[in-house]
Amino acid sequence: MVCRRLEQLTSFMVMDVLERAQEMERAGESVIHLEVGEPDFKTPEAIKNSAIEALFRGETRYTHSLGTLELREAVCSWYERAYGVRGIDPDRVIITSGTSPAFLVAMGAIVERGDEVILSNPHYACHPNFVRFLEAVPRMVPVNEEDGFQYRPQSIKAALNSRTRAILINSPANPTGNLLAEERMAEIADMGRLILSDEIYHGLVYEGRARSALEFTQNCIVFNGFSKLFAMTGWRLGYMIAPAHMVRQIQKMAQNFFICPNSIAQAAGCTALTDPGVAEEVSRMRLTYNERRQYMIARLREMGFGIAVEPTGAFYVFANARRFTGDSYSFAFEILENAKVGITPGVDFGSNGEGYVRFSYANSLDNIREGLDRIEQYLR
Repeated sequence: MVCRRLEQLTSFMVMDVLERAQEMERAGESVIHLEVGEPDFKTPEAIKNSAIEALFRGETRYTHSLGTLELREAVCSWYERAYGVRGIDPDRVIITSGTSPAFLVAMGAIVERGDEVILSNPHYACHPNFVRFLEAVPRMVPVNEEDGFQYRPQSIKAALNSRTRAILINSPANPTGNLLAEERMAEIADMGRLILSDEIYHGLVYEGRARSALEFTQNCIVFNGFSKLFAMTGWRLGYMIAPAHMVRQIQKMAQNFFICPNSIAQAAGCTALTDPGVAEEVSRMRLTYNERRQYMIARLREMGFGIAVEPTGAFYVFANARRFTGDSYSFAFEILENAKVGITPGVDFGSNGEGYVRFSYANSLDNIREGLDRIEQYLR
């Protein structure tokens, strides 16, 4: 018998699309992947070399459950350089095996059964499942295309109640690629509730600047990692910065559930945050992403997809497909089977995402061009 709380979890629909696409590829078909949010770049050489060196130095034992002091100090320095946030104690940094475990243990520290966490709708597909798994309630606040899918602070205020434990923000956002405006973030941070700030796409911004929640409040938990910016998805390395009074409780969960993060990956993470050559390589990646972004937006508009506010971060375009469908799940598989292109159904990201589809430009410009050509030909 499976426990009841697992029945509340939803599947990750993008994986349904990906797995069907992989079946088609094994059968010899050519599929263009615009569904997966994974950098197509290789991990920078300096990062890989530092991991190899750590391996040969014998750094293969358990580390501190919070992560190595060297990496935690590097995270603090990164936030000071990038956001001007000074004086973060390394003891407030918890290194994790990817950012998802960070969300799980952080949620475990703050919610009881029946508590509520404010989420946008649409949202990253996994966010509400962390809440549901702990038998708490995701309280959805709709965000709209015409507003760049940004929170309206007054809508959050209307959703607050005595059971609200936190407000989750994600800027730049998955699936929309949009940023939360500075003044809105400041107003949300001033509501007196704990802010959970998913900052995994920071550094992948093409217009304007992403702001960290730590610039506005210390009553927050910031989540970040190495997967997106440094093309390190398989390294499974993330972290959070939490208020000092919460760290010990989170640490106890980390010790019991995960022991410690991967020692070799942590050595690589230090290089990612400190090596000037890595910074230059990441800058080149960002320029390439931006070229792809501009091309994709223009092509999708020409094809009849709606994009009211251009996304300026991450590597996604969340396009209005209502001209073509009212069922984004079926539409995604229709495109996959007939045009041989993987895209993500908008309903994967919440009820307010229905009628939209997400395109990822974490693929080469040649593949993006070919994929959009195939879709255009099929739609015609």
